[in-house]
Amino acid sequence: MVGPDYKPQDANTPAGWVGTKNAASPDTTLLEWWTEFNDANLTSLIERAMKSNLDLRQAEERIRQARAASGVAGAGFWPTADVTGSATRSGTGTNKSNLFKTGLDATWELDIFGGTRRNIEAAKADIRASIEDRRDVLVTLTSELAINYVQLRGYQQEIIIAQNNLKSQQQSASVVRKRYEGGFVSALDVANADAQVATTMSQIPLIETSAQQTIYNISVLLGQEPASLLEELSPASSIPLTPPEVPTGLPSEMLRRRPDIRRAEAQIHAATAQIGVATADLFPKFNLAGNIGISASRPGNLRWDQRSWSFGPSASWEIFNAGRVSSNIEVQKALQQQAVLAYKKTVLTAIQDVENALVAYANEQEHHKALIDAVAANRKAVDLATQLYVEGQTDFLSVLDAQRSLYNSEDSLVQSTRNLSTDLISLYKALGGGWDSRSPDSD
Repeated sequence: MVGPDYKPQDANTPAGWVGTKNAASPDTTLLEWWTEFNDANLTSLIERAMKSNLDLRQAEERIRQARAASGVAGAGFWPTADVTGSATRSGTGTNKSNLFKTGLDATWELDIFGGTRRNIEAAKADIRASIEDRRDVLVTLTSELAINYVQLRGYQQEIIIAQNNLKSQQQSASVVRKRYEGGFVSALDVANADAQVATTMSQIPLIETSAQQTIYNISVLLGQEPASLLEELSPASSIPLTPPEVPTGLPSEMLRRRPDIRRAEAQIHAATAQIGVATADLFPKFNLAGNIGISASRPGNLRWDQRSWSFGPSASWEIFNAGRVSSNIEVQKALQQQAVLAYKKTVLTAIQDVENALVAYANEQEHHKALIDAVAANRKAVDLATQLYVEGQTDFLSVLDAQRSLYNSEDSLVQSTRNLSTDLISLYKALGGGWDSRSPDSD
Protein backbone atom coordinates (compact mmCIF):
# COMPACT_ATOMS: atom_id res chain seq x y z
CA MET A 1 0.00 0.00 0.00
CA VAL A 2 1.32 3.41 -0.96
CA GLY A 3 1.45 6.21 1.57
CA PRO A 4 2.94 6.31 5.08
CA ASP A 5 2.09 3.70 7.71
CA TYR A 6 0.66 4.95 10.98
CA LYS A 7 2.98 4.90 13.98
CA PRO A 8 1.77 5.37 17.58
CA GLN A 9 2.61 8.77 18.99
CA ASP A 10 5.33 9.29 21.56
CA ALA A 11 4.14 11.76 24.19
CA ASN A 12 6.61 13.35 26.56
CA THR A 13 5.00 13.07 29.97
CA PRO A 14 6.55 13.85 33.36
CA ALA A 15 7.64 10.99 35.59
CA GLY A 16 5.14 12.00 38.25
CA TRP A 17 2.72 14.68 39.34
CA VAL A 18 3.94 17.82 41.06
CA GLY A 19 0.88 17.90 43.30
CA THR A 20 1.20 14.41 44.75
CA LYS A 21 3.65 11.60 45.40
CA ASN A 22 0.93 8.95 45.14
CA ALA A 23 1.62 6.65 42.21
CA ALA A 24 -0.98 3.97 42.88
CA SER A 25 -2.95 2.61 39.92
CA PRO A 26 -6.23 4.52 39.58
CA ASP A 27 -8.17 2.03 37.43
CA THR A 28 -10.38 0.57 40.16
CA THR A 29 -11.24 3.89 41.79
CA LEU A 30 -11.72 5.77 38.52
CA LEU A 31 -14.06 3.21 36.99
CA GLU A 32 -17.09 4.38 39.01
CA TRP A 33 -15.51 7.17 41.00
CA TRP A 34 -18.86 8.67 42.05
CA THR A 35 -19.50 5.68 44.31
CA GLU A 36 -16.54 6.83 46.43
CA PHE A 37 -18.76 9.67 47.73
CA ASN A 38 -21.19 7.15 49.28
CA ASP A 39 -24.25 9.13 48.16
CA ALA A 40 -27.06 6.93 46.84
CA ASN A 41 -28.86 9.88 45.22
CA LEU A 42 -25.77 10.89 43.26
CA THR A 43 -25.19 7.32 42.09
CA SER A 44 -28.82 6.99 41.02
CA LEU A 45 -28.74 10.24 39.04
CA ILE A 46 -25.57 9.27 37.19
CA GLU A 47 -26.89 5.81 36.35
CA ARG A 48 -30.08 7.33 34.95
CA ALA A 49 -28.16 9.97 33.00
CA MET A 50 -26.08 7.26 31.32
CA LYS A 51 -29.30 5.84 29.88
CA SER A 52 -31.11 9.01 28.89
CA ASN A 53 -28.67 11.90 28.37
CA LEU A 54 -29.20 13.35 24.91
CA ASP A 55 -25.55 14.26 24.28
CA LEU A 56 -24.55 10.69 25.04
CA ARG A 57 -27.21 9.32 22.72
CA GLN A 58 -25.97 11.62 19.95
CA ALA A 59 -22.45 10.26 20.49
CA GLU A 60 -23.80 6.73 20.16
CA GLU A 61 -25.45 7.67 16.88
CA ARG A 62 -22.09 9.00 15.67
CA ILE A 63 -20.61 5.56 16.36
CA ARG A 64 -23.33 3.99 14.22
CA GLN A 65 -22.65 6.56 11.53
CA ALA A 66 -18.92 5.78 11.56
CA ARG A 67 -19.58 2.06 11.34
CA ALA A 68 -21.91 2.58 8.41
CA ALA A 69 -19.29 4.77 6.72
CA SER A 70 -16.78 1.97 7.22
CA GLY A 71 -19.18 -0.33 5.39
CA VAL A 72 -19.30 2.14 2.51
CA ALA A 73 -15.49 2.22 2.35
CA GLY A 74 -15.25 -1.56 2.58
CA ALA A 75 -17.66 -1.99 -0.33
CA GLY A 76 -15.03 -0.50 -2.63
CA PHE A 77 -12.92 -3.61 -2.15
CA TRP A 78 -15.47 -5.85 -3.88
CA PRO A 79 -16.89 -6.14 -7.41
CA THR A 80 -20.03 -4.30 -8.46
CA ALA A 81 -22.73 -5.85 -10.62
CA ASP A 82 -25.73 -4.30 -12.34
CA VAL A 83 -28.72 -5.96 -13.94
CA THR A 84 -29.95 -4.00 -16.95
CA GLY A 85 -33.01 -4.20 -19.16
CA SER A 86 -34.50 -2.05 -21.91
CA ALA A 87 -37.24 -1.99 -24.50
CA THR A 88 -36.98 0.38 -27.50
CA ARG A 89 -39.05 0.99 -30.62
CA SER A 90 -37.46 2.68 -33.61
CA GLY A 91 -38.28 3.29 -37.23
CA THR A 92 -37.35 4.90 -40.53
CA GLY A 93 -40.16 5.90 -42.85
CA THR A 94 -42.64 3.01 -42.89
CA ASN A 95 -40.15 0.55 -41.41
CA LYS A 96 -40.53 0.00 -37.65
CA SER A 97 -38.77 -2.38 -35.29
CA ASN A 98 -38.64 -3.35 -31.60
CA LEU A 99 -35.62 -4.33 -29.55
CA PHE A 100 -35.71 -5.93 -26.13
CA LYS A 101 -32.48 -6.35 -24.15
CA THR A 102 -31.51 -7.72 -20.73
CA GLY A 103 -28.15 -8.46 -19.22
CA LEU A 104 -25.65 -8.35 -16.39
CA ASP A 105 -22.65 -5.99 -16.15
CA ALA A 106 -19.87 -6.51 -13.56
CA THR A 107 -16.78 -4.45 -12.76
CA TRP A 108 -14.01 -5.03 -10.24
CA GLU A 109 -11.36 -2.41 -9.60
CA LEU A 110 -8.24 -4.18 -8.40
CA ASP A 111 -6.72 -2.44 -5.40
CA ILE A 112 -3.16 -2.78 -6.67
CA PHE A 113 -1.74 0.25 -4.84
CA GLY A 114 -3.89 0.07 -1.72
CA GLY A 115 -6.07 3.15 -2.12
CA THR A 116 -9.19 1.25 -1.09
CA ARG A 117 -7.40 -0.51 1.75
CA ARG A 118 -6.13 2.84 3.04
CA ASN A 119 -9.69 4.17 2.86
CA ILE A 120 -10.89 1.20 4.92
CA GLU A 121 -8.05 1.81 7.37
CA ALA A 122 -9.10 5.45 7.75
CA ALA A 123 -12.74 4.43 8.25
CA LYS A 124 -11.80 2.00 11.02
CA ALA A 125 -9.75 4.74 12.71
CA ASP A 126 -12.81 7.00 12.48
CA ILE A 127 -14.81 4.31 14.29
CA ARG A 128 -12.25 4.27 17.10
CA ALA A 129 -12.35 8.06 17.24
CA SER A 130 -16.15 8.04 17.51
CA ILE A 131 -16.01 5.43 20.28
CA GLU A 132 -13.51 7.56 22.19
CA ASP A 133 -15.75 10.57 21.56
CA ARG A 134 -18.61 8.76 23.28
CA ARG A 135 -16.33 7.91 26.18
CA ASP A 136 -15.28 11.55 26.42
CA VAL A 137 -18.93 12.60 26.49
CA LEU A 138 -19.47 10.06 29.27
CA VAL A 139 -16.55 11.45 31.30
CA THR A 140 -17.88 14.99 30.87
CA LEU A 141 -21.45 13.95 31.67
CA THR A 142 -20.62 12.18 34.94
CA SER A 143 -18.42 15.03 36.16
CA GLU A 144 -20.85 17.77 35.15
CA LEU A 145 -23.76 15.98 36.79
CA ALA A 146 -21.78 15.37 39.97
CA ILE A 147 -20.64 19.00 40.15
CA ASN A 148 -24.22 20.23 39.71
CA TYR A 149 -25.37 17.82 42.43
CA VAL A 150 -22.66 19.02 44.84
CA GLN A 151 -23.52 22.64 44.08
CA LEU A 152 -27.19 21.95 44.76
CA ARG A 153 -26.42 20.41 48.15
CA GLY A 154 -24.12 23.33 48.88
CA TYR A 155 -26.85 25.86 48.13
CA GLN A 156 -29.24 23.93 50.35
CA GLN A 157 -26.75 24.01 53.20
CA GLU A 158 -26.23 27.74 52.66
CA ILE A 159 -29.99 28.22 52.95
CA ILE A 160 -30.04 26.28 56.21
CA ILE A 161 -27.17 28.35 57.61
CA ALA A 162 -28.85 31.59 56.53
CA GLN A 163 -32.12 30.51 58.14
CA ASN A 164 -30.38 29.51 61.38
CA ASN A 165 -28.51 32.80 61.52
CA LEU A 166 -31.73 34.62 60.73
CA LYS A 167 -33.42 33.03 63.74
CA SER A 168 -30.48 33.99 65.94
CA GLN A 169 -30.51 37.54 64.65
CA GLN A 170 -34.27 37.80 65.13
CA GLN A 171 -33.84 36.68 68.73
CA SER A 172 -31.12 39.29 69.21
CA ALA A 173 -33.38 41.95 67.67
CA SER A 174 -36.13 40.94 70.08
CA VAL A 175 -33.74 41.33 73.03
CA VAL A 176 -32.63 44.74 71.75
CA ARG A 177 -36.21 45.89 71.34
CA LYS A 178 -37.06 44.92 74.91
CA ARG A 179 -33.98 46.73 76.21
CA TYR A 180 -34.97 49.75 74.15
CA GLU A 181 -38.47 49.68 75.58
CA GLY A 182 -36.90 49.52 79.04
CA GLY A 183 -34.80 52.57 78.26
CA PHE A 184 -31.45 50.78 78.43
CA VAL A 185 -30.38 51.31 74.78
CA SER A 186 -31.02 53.81 72.04
CA ALA A 187 -33.11 53.42 68.90
CA LEU A 188 -29.85 53.06 66.95
CA ASP A 189 -29.37 49.54 68.35
CA VAL A 190 -32.89 48.63 67.25
CA ALA A 191 -32.25 49.95 63.74
CA ASN A 192 -28.95 48.06 63.49
CA ALA A 193 -30.57 44.82 64.66
CA ASP A 194 -33.46 45.18 62.21
CA ALA A 195 -31.04 45.96 59.37
CA GLN A 196 -29.05 42.83 60.15
CA VAL A 197 -32.22 40.72 60.04
CA ALA A 198 -33.37 42.27 56.77
CA THR A 199 -29.96 41.81 55.15
CA THR A 200 -29.81 38.11 55.99
CA MET A 201 -33.42 37.62 54.93
CA SER A 202 -32.73 39.25 51.56
CA GLN A 203 -29.99 36.74 50.74
CA ILE A 204 -32.13 33.61 51.13
CA PRO A 205 -34.26 34.07 47.96
CA LEU A 206 -31.11 34.52 45.87
CA ILE A 207 -29.68 31.23 47.13
CA GLU A 208 -33.03 29.51 46.58
CA THR A 209 -32.97 30.72 42.97
CA SER A 210 -29.51 29.20 42.43
CA ALA A 211 -30.64 25.92 44.01
CA GLN A 212 -33.73 25.65 41.82
CA GLN A 213 -31.81 26.52 38.66
CA THR A 214 -29.29 23.81 39.52
CA ILE A 215 -32.12 21.28 39.75
CA TYR A 216 -33.16 22.39 36.28
CA ASN A 217 -29.59 21.76 35.06
CA ILE A 218 -29.59 18.25 36.51
CA SER A 219 -32.97 17.46 34.94
CA VAL A 220 -31.76 18.48 31.48
CA LEU A 221 -28.61 16.36 31.91
CA LEU A 222 -30.95 13.43 32.47
CA GLY A 223 -32.82 14.28 29.27
CA GLN A 224 -35.93 15.38 31.16
CA GLU A 225 -38.04 18.50 31.51
CA PRO A 226 -36.33 21.11 33.74
CA ALA A 227 -38.91 20.89 36.53
CA SER A 228 -39.22 17.09 36.53
CA LEU A 229 -36.82 16.56 39.47
CA LEU A 230 -38.00 19.38 41.71
CA GLU A 231 -39.93 17.08 44.03
CA GLU A 232 -37.07 14.58 44.22
CA LEU A 233 -34.18 17.00 44.79
CA SER A 234 -35.76 19.92 46.66
CA PRO A 235 -35.49 18.32 50.13
CA ALA A 236 -32.18 19.45 51.62
CA SER A 237 -29.34 17.01 52.05
CA SER A 238 -25.69 17.25 53.04
CA ILE A 239 -22.79 17.76 50.65
CA PRO A 240 -21.24 14.39 49.68
CA LEU A 241 -18.09 13.75 51.68
CA THR A 242 -14.83 13.32 49.82
CA PRO A 243 -12.97 9.99 50.09
CA PRO A 244 -9.81 10.01 52.21
CA GLU A 245 -7.42 9.05 49.39
CA VAL A 246 -7.32 9.67 45.68
CA PRO A 247 -4.95 7.38 43.75
CA THR A 248 -3.86 9.40 40.73
CA GLY A 249 -1.45 6.95 39.13
CA LEU A 250 1.31 8.03 36.77
CA PRO A 251 1.05 10.53 33.90
CA SER A 252 1.70 7.70 31.44
CA GLU A 253 -1.38 5.89 32.78
CA MET A 254 -3.45 9.02 32.19
CA LEU A 255 -2.57 8.89 28.48
CA ARG A 256 -4.18 5.47 28.22
CA ARG A 257 -7.28 6.57 30.15
CA ARG A 258 -8.21 9.99 28.80
CA PRO A 259 -10.68 9.48 25.94
CA ASP A 260 -9.86 12.83 24.34
CA ILE A 261 -6.20 11.78 24.00
CA ARG A 262 -7.19 8.39 22.60
CA ARG A 263 -9.57 10.11 20.19
CA ALA A 264 -6.84 12.52 19.04
CA GLU A 265 -4.53 9.58 18.37
CA ALA A 266 -7.21 7.80 16.33
CA GLN A 267 -7.70 10.98 14.32
CA ILE A 268 -3.97 10.98 13.50
CA HIS A 269 -4.32 7.39 12.29
CA ALA A 270 -7.26 8.31 10.06
CA ALA A 271 -5.44 11.35 8.65
CA THR A 272 -2.32 9.27 7.96
CA ALA A 273 -4.34 6.68 6.04
CA GLN A 274 -5.96 9.42 3.96
CA ILE A 275 -2.50 10.36 2.66
CA GLY A 276 -2.31 6.84 1.19
CA VAL A 277 -5.76 7.23 -0.35
CA ALA A 278 -4.64 10.42 -2.08
CA THR A 279 -1.26 8.96 -3.12
CA ALA A 280 -2.93 5.99 -4.83
CA ASP A 281 -4.38 8.41 -7.37
CA LEU A 282 -0.87 8.90 -8.76
CA PHE A 283 -0.86 5.34 -10.12
CA PRO A 284 -2.83 3.47 -12.80
CA LYS A 285 -6.26 1.97 -12.15
CA PHE A 286 -6.77 -1.66 -13.13
CA ASN A 287 -10.20 -3.18 -13.66
CA LEU A 288 -11.73 -6.48 -14.56
CA ALA A 289 -14.98 -5.98 -16.45
CA GLY A 290 -17.48 -8.32 -18.00
CA ASN A 291 -21.01 -8.45 -19.28
CA ILE A 292 -23.51 -10.94 -20.57
CA GLY A 293 -26.76 -10.10 -22.33
CA ILE A 294 -29.64 -11.24 -24.49
CA SER A 295 -31.49 -9.23 -27.13
CA ALA A 296 -34.45 -9.95 -29.43
CA SER A 297 -37.22 -8.21 -31.34
CA ARG A 298 -39.88 -9.79 -29.15
CA PRO A 299 -39.89 -10.57 -25.40
CA GLY A 300 -40.78 -14.19 -26.15
CA ASN A 301 -37.67 -14.57 -28.32
CA LEU A 302 -35.26 -13.78 -25.43
CA ARG A 303 -33.43 -17.10 -25.20
CA TRP A 304 -30.26 -18.12 -23.41
CA ASP A 305 -28.74 -19.64 -26.51
CA GLN A 306 -28.93 -16.17 -28.12
CA ARG A 307 -26.69 -14.65 -25.43
CA SER A 308 -23.66 -12.46 -26.04
CA TRP A 309 -20.83 -11.83 -23.59
CA SER A 310 -17.50 -10.14 -23.09
CA PHE A 311 -14.80 -10.22 -20.42
CA GLY A 312 -11.38 -8.70 -19.99
CA PRO A 313 -9.06 -6.40 -18.05
CA SER A 314 -8.69 -2.69 -18.57
CA ALA A 315 -6.34 -0.03 -17.31
CA SER A 316 -6.45 3.74 -17.08
CA TRP A 317 -3.84 6.22 -15.95
CA GLU A 318 -4.51 9.89 -15.56
CA ILE A 319 -1.29 11.44 -16.78
CA PHE A 320 -2.34 15.08 -16.61
CA ASN A 321 -4.62 16.72 -14.05
CA ALA A 322 -2.98 20.13 -13.55
CA GLY A 323 -1.51 19.11 -10.20
CA ARG A 324 -4.82 18.09 -8.64
CA VAL A 325 -3.55 14.78 -7.25
CA SER A 326 -0.26 16.13 -5.90
CA SER A 327 -2.06 19.09 -4.34
CA ASN A 328 -4.53 16.74 -2.68
CA ILE A 329 -1.63 14.74 -1.25
CA GLU A 330 -0.23 17.94 0.26
CA VAL A 331 -3.67 18.75 1.68
CA GLN A 332 -3.83 15.36 3.41
CA LYS A 333 -0.28 15.75 4.75
CA ALA A 334 -1.18 19.13 6.20
CA LEU A 335 -4.31 17.66 7.80
CA GLN A 336 -2.21 14.88 9.29
CA GLN A 337 0.22 17.38 10.78
CA GLN A 338 -2.68 19.36 12.21
CA ALA A 339 -3.91 16.15 13.86
CA VAL A 340 -0.44 15.54 15.33
CA LEU A 341 -0.29 19.07 16.75
CA ALA A 342 -3.83 18.73 18.12
CA TYR A 343 -2.75 15.50 19.85
CA LYS A 344 0.25 17.20 21.46
CA LYS A 345 -1.90 20.08 22.68
CA THR A 346 -4.47 17.64 24.06
CA VAL A 347 -1.74 15.88 26.05
CA LEU A 348 -0.42 19.16 27.46
CA THR A 349 -3.94 20.29 28.35
CA ALA A 350 -4.60 16.98 30.07
CA ILE A 351 -1.46 17.28 32.20
CA GLN A 352 -2.45 20.85 33.08
CA ASP A 353 -5.97 19.72 34.04
CA VAL A 354 -4.60 17.15 36.48
CA GLU A 355 -2.07 19.51 38.03
CA ASN A 356 -4.69 22.26 38.38
CA ALA A 357 -7.06 19.88 40.12
CA LEU A 358 -4.35 18.51 42.41
CA VAL A 359 -3.16 21.92 43.62
CA ALA A 360 -6.73 23.18 44.05
CA TYR A 361 -7.74 20.10 46.04
CA ALA A 362 -4.63 20.17 48.26
CA ASN A 363 -4.91 23.87 49.06
CA GLU A 364 -8.66 23.68 49.63
CA GLN A 365 -8.06 21.03 52.27
CA GLU A 366 -5.89 23.48 54.20
CA HIS A 367 -8.45 26.22 53.68
CA HIS A 368 -11.20 23.92 54.95
CA LYS A 369 -9.32 23.07 58.14
CA ALA A 370 -8.76 26.75 58.91
CA LEU A 371 -12.44 27.54 58.37
CA ILE A 372 -13.51 24.83 60.80
CA ASP A 373 -11.43 26.55 63.47
CA ALA A 374 -12.81 29.95 62.44
CA VAL A 375 -16.41 28.79 62.81
CA ALA A 376 -15.74 27.37 66.27
CA ALA A 377 -14.04 30.60 67.38
CA ASN A 378 -16.82 32.79 65.95
CA ARG A 379 -19.51 30.81 67.75
CA LYS A 380 -17.74 31.44 71.04
CA ALA A 381 -17.44 35.12 70.12
CA VAL A 382 -21.20 35.39 69.45
CA ASP A 383 -22.08 33.75 72.77
CA LEU A 384 -19.65 35.98 74.66
CA ALA A 385 -20.72 39.20 72.89
CA THR A 386 -24.40 38.44 73.50
CA GLN A 387 -23.79 37.74 77.18
CA LEU A 388 -21.75 40.92 77.65
CA TYR A 389 -24.39 42.97 75.84
CA VAL A 390 -27.19 41.63 78.02
CA GLU A 391 -25.08 42.48 81.07
CA GLY A 392 -24.51 45.97 79.69
CA GLN A 393 -20.73 45.55 79.42
CA THR A 394 -20.49 46.16 75.64
CA ASP A 395 -22.47 47.85 72.89
CA PHE A 396 -24.61 46.15 70.29
CA LEU A 397 -22.06 46.71 67.53
CA SER A 398 -19.93 43.99 69.09
CA VAL A 399 -22.85 41.59 68.83
CA LEU A 400 -23.48 42.58 65.21
CA ASP A 401 -19.83 42.10 64.28
CA ALA A 402 -19.72 38.71 65.96
CA GLN A 403 -22.91 37.54 64.24
CA ARG A 404 -21.70 38.74 60.85
CA SER A 405 -18.38 36.98 61.32
CA LEU A 406 -20.10 33.76 62.34
CA TYR A 407 -22.46 33.84 59.37
CA ASN A 408 -19.62 34.61 56.95
CA SER A 409 -17.39 31.87 58.33
CA GLU A 410 -20.18 29.27 58.31
CA ASP A 411 -21.10 30.21 54.76
CA SER A 412 -17.44 30.06 53.74
CA LEU A 413 -17.13 26.64 55.35
CA VAL A 414 -20.05 25.33 53.30
CA GLN A 415 -18.52 26.77 50.15
CA SER A 416 -15.18 25.21 51.02
CA THR A 417 -16.81 21.82 51.59
CA ARG A 418 -18.48 22.18 48.22
CA ASN A 419 -15.19 23.22 46.61
CA LEU A 420 -13.45 20.17 48.07
CA SER A 421 -15.93 17.90 46.35
CA THR A 422 -15.94 19.79 43.05
CA ASP A 423 -12.11 19.92 42.99
CA LEU A 424 -12.02 16.18 43.52
CA ILE A 425 -14.61 15.64 40.78
CA SER A 426 -12.47 17.80 38.48
CA LEU A 427 -9.51 15.58 39.32
CA TYR A 428 -11.45 12.44 38.48
CA LYS A 429 -12.46 14.02 35.18
CA ALA A 430 -8.90 15.14 34.43
CA LEU A 431 -7.69 11.58 34.97
CA GLY A 432 -10.28 10.30 32.50
CA GLY A 433 -12.45 8.50 35.04
CA GLY A 434 -15.95 7.30 34.33
CA TRP A 435 -15.62 4.52 31.74
CA ASP A 436 -14.39 0.95 31.80
CA SER A 437 -11.24 0.34 29.79
CA ARG A 438 -11.51 -3.41 30.33
CA SER A 439 -14.67 -3.93 28.31
CA PRO A 440 -15.66 -2.64 24.84
CA ASP A 441 -18.27 0.06 24.51
CA SER A 442 -21.60 -0.93 23.07
CA ASP A 443 -23.88 1.33 21.08
